[in-house]
Amino acid sequence: MNRQANAGLFCELYWGDTVTEAWSFGPELSQVHAASDGKAPLPLYGFTLPEEPYLFAERLERGYRIFIPPRVKLERSTKGDDFHEVPESQLTQHQGRRCLELNEGSSLRISEGELRLLIQPSEAKVLASAPKAKDLTRVAILAAAFVGLPLIFILVRPSAEQLSQNNARAISAAKEKDLERRKALGIDTPLKPVSENEQKSKTDAGTQITLPTGGLTVQ
Repeated sequence: MNRQANAGLFCELYWGDTVTEAWSFGPELSQVHAASDGKAPLPLYGFTLPEEPYLFAERLERGYRIFIPPRVKLERSTKGDDFHEVPESQLTQHQGRRCLELNEGSSLRISEGELRLLIQPSEAKVLASAPKAKDLTRVAILAAAFVGLPLIFILVRPSAEQLSQNNARAISAAKEKDLERRKALGIDTPLKPVSENEQKSKTDAGTQITLPTGGLTVQ
């Protein structure tokens, strides 16, 4: 990967320790203007600006020239170190205004009251135009899988006859299991059905009792 000579500008607005807004400006924007409301690309709510719109940043060949508002505290961090206040002696003048250059690897922070604005170069990078061989191989594998999986499913899908045979085997296996269960319970021999004649001949007529007196028969 090759870094652009000027990848852009990134800003984060904090209220105390909370990020309230963030903005990113591409290298095609040569100047970034600010205002205390939404009438400029960079709305610096709560900051004191000498005029509006206020020229806040100006793109250089590498990095940006940041114009410092009059009432802010200015701090700088280099290569991820802690922020340290920038003395007035390190500021430069451009067209009668205080400024400081912001280059890759450094960050600026301006504060006024509870508001803090973090300013740093964007991390945009330019990819090489020619794809790498491993990337082409990965794409080819994904394409083959995308095309091949549906084809494999069609080829190996069982036919209607195979499905019928599978169902018959499943039913037979279920019957065998049921027979084994019935044998274990001792009910594998079905009861003999009673014929219609047997049902008629075996009707319950009661028990005949002959009394010794009177010759009466009681059922």
